[in-house]
Amino acid sequence: MTAHQTIEAEATTISGAEMVVRALLDQGVDVLFGYPGGAVLPIYDALFNEPKLQHVLVRHEQGATHAAEGYARSTGRPGVVLVTSGPGATNAVTGIVDALMDSIPLVVITGQVATHLIGTDAFQECDTVGITRPCTKQNYLVRSIEDLPRILHEAFHIATSGRPGPVVVDIPKDVQFAKGVYQGPNEVKHAHHYTPAFKGDAGRIAEAVALIAGAKKPILYTGGGIINSGPRASALLREFAALTGAPVTSTLMGLGAFPASNPQWLGMVGMHGSYEANNAMHDCDVMVAIGSRFDDRVTGRLDAFAPTSKKIHIDVDASSIGKNVRCDIGIVGDAASVLEDMIAAWKGRNLSPDKAAMKAWWTQVDGWRARNSFGYRPDAKLIKPQYAIQRLYELTKDRDTYITTEVGQHQMWAAQFYHFDEPNRWMTSGGLGTMGYGLPAAVGVQMAHPDSLVIDIAGDASVQMTMQEISTAIQYELPIKIFILNNEWMGMVRQWQQLLHGERYSHTYSSSLPDFVKLAEAYGGVGFRAEHPDELDDKILEMIAVKKPVLFDCRVTKEENCFPMIPSGKAHNEMIMADETRALGDIIDDAGKGLV
Repeated sequence: MTAHQTIEAEATTISGAEMVVRALLDQGVDVLFGYPGGAVLPIYDALFNEPKLQHVLVRHEQGATHAAEGYARSTGRPGVVLVTSGPGATNAVTGIVDALMDSIPLVVITGQVATHLIGTDAFQECDTVGITRPCTKQNYLVRSIEDLPRILHEAFHIATSGRPGPVVVDIPKDVQFAKGVYQGPNEVKHAHHYTPAFKGDAGRIAEAVALIAGAKKPILYTGGGIINSGPRASALLREFAALTGAPVTSTLMGLGAFPASNPQWLGMVGMHGSYEANNAMHDCDVMVAIGSRFDDRVTGRLDAFAPTSKKIHIDVDASSIGKNVRCDIGIVGDAASVLEDMIAAWKGRNLSPDKAAMKAWWTQVDGWRARNSFGYRPDAKLIKPQYAIQRLYELTKDRDTYITTEVGQHQMWAAQFYHFDEPNRWMTSGGLGTMGYGLPAAVGVQMAHPDSLVIDIAGDASVQMTMQEISTAIQYELPIKIFILNNEWMGMVRQWQQLLHGERYSHTYSSSLPDFVKLAEAYGGVGFRAEHPDELDDKILEMIAVKKPVLFDCRVTKEENCFPMIPSGKAHNEMIMADETRALGDIIDDAGKGLV
């Protein structure tokens, strides 16, 4: 080796910890969320003098994963997490599973004890790869410095390709110290050969559009896969809906992919969906499922789900097609690509909907709409939770607003009463239903959009799960707004105890809630409290104007139930409405027949 070659080799030889930082920069990462510990100190040392990477110090590793989810969901870019071994990794598992269930791209880098200590029950050792195998899209234990660059770049490729999801990279401490030659994203040779389908089968697309054109009662059933596909998919969905004239509904995760202000929009479908959406799903003759997975909260009783319809299922994940509900035409491909090809096929064959049939179908749908399924009885003296969301929406809808939520009744009321015309504005925990998601997710969203209004619509029980992350918001001067619908209950659990368990309210009442206003002040933020409908608007506007993190204690009626509701074991056309006084016996009989 010549002297020149020796200098060149030394210039490209860096430590494993430095490789991690270099790989993050090469992948376009600008923010990562983490918490240091012994097994990742070399990486933290490498971060010390890197100005291009902003590290956000959370207060708990679960907060790091949820913050990364919020960042990813609001930007379309992968969220990145850095935590230590043992409890650092296990604390992150809840957020990892949450990301898997909701198809959120995460790269989670965990420290591990030195390779010679693996399996010896060393300090802060755990089998991170074994623990996360069932809850990741892919995971790795890096055993040699030579493999590290390839694995890091593969992790980003896998997390963001096809159906997005979380990838864990577990790096032993000795590998972080070891020296090796770094390779960039275009230099490494991937070992996995992972090439998910992108374009749909042309023959099946032609078959699908012909079926839709001949439909008498079509419906577009859309999901989070459209949002994951990018803004172009949402634009193409709007074009395809206009061509077909079909009603459009969505899962919880898909809100915003189609404008709520569009007259073709029927609202959310499923357990707490609108009357018109659920009845249209039940009575349709052709259902076009795009980027949705037929979750049990959507389908209700499977043997009574859309019993007379032909089903077209479009999904980038081949394993999802036919998994829960038999489909007549399955198309594997990216939502944007397939929609573009369907539009081209529709126009190319000069297809058009059956105008007479569609007029009759919309007359039926409008009849269901007239029911006003989200109606509630207002109260002049007490704040109804539905009213609180309505006022929040009206006062923020014309701003650059992003909404996160916790999980429970407030989440469903937010989905019902806060309306979205754009994708990537709604961040919530759908599949796993993780209490405590919304506050750290808001931290991640605000990091990605520092000049935007970011609001976490929360419940008094859920928000306490990760309340410590308000300290993170204070440290990084993130003016997130935590809008708490405080009913002093675990509201959704209480509702089911009322309806299914004979009003036996076992351990769901919060008898020692903190004073949220004082708690906000203790952290260095600002607190507001509203107890009367007349003061709500002014205090919401004050909340918006504050340039600090805010806890807003909105005292709402204590025993309000979230309706409409499809009881467990019932079909879409067996919804319970808020204005019904039927006996609860039928519901109670079904208590053991399905999931809550």
